[in-house]
Amino acid sequence: MEKLISKHLLSSLKSVDIQKSKRLFSEAQDKLKTRKKYSFETSVFLSHKHSDTEIIEQAINLLSELGVSVYVDWQDYEIPKTTDGSTATRIKAKIVENEKFILLATEDAINSKWCNWELGYGDACKFPKNIAIMPITNYADSNFSGSEYLQIYPIITSAYYYTTGTYYVEYKGKKVTLQEWLKQ
Repeated sequence: MEKLISKHLLSSLKSVDIQKSKRLFSEAQDKLKTRKKYSFETSVFLSHKHSDTEIIEQAINLLSELGVSVYVDWQDYEIPKTTDGSTATRIKAKIVENEKFILLATEDAINSKWCNWELGYGDACKFPKNIAIMPITNYADSNFSGSEYLQIYPIITSAYYYTTGTYYVEYKGKKVTLQEWLKQ
């Protein structure tokens, strides 16, 4: 298995301006509806813990650089400010609508009720081909030791500890580049 992605590695990516990111997301969602008819573009539902703001922005940047449209709920103006049943309904629809599902598996996300609920729904809709876990470790040489059920999913890894480069999706002894997996 390649190396897990450390917070340091992810932070080496250029940070995304939040306001610009929100505006671009809104514009992209509008354009995506039209472009889907004419071209190939992968969209990813990124499950995450809201308290991991910096890590989320860096993951969005990484995926965006690979030419992917990334959905995160806090950029969705149709999600109510206070969670309720309509929040869950909207999230379910977005998990189905996006081709891929990635859990940004920080310690906080693994302990989140919402992230686990999203992962369960994502599992039902996307397993095994279109779902992956991106474990974010505190240190480059850390091992990911999350909940045991996470071990059944494809995992996103890196070829390097401290510099950006090639990322992979590994599952059952097979490995493809993240970019290739996103296009499948």
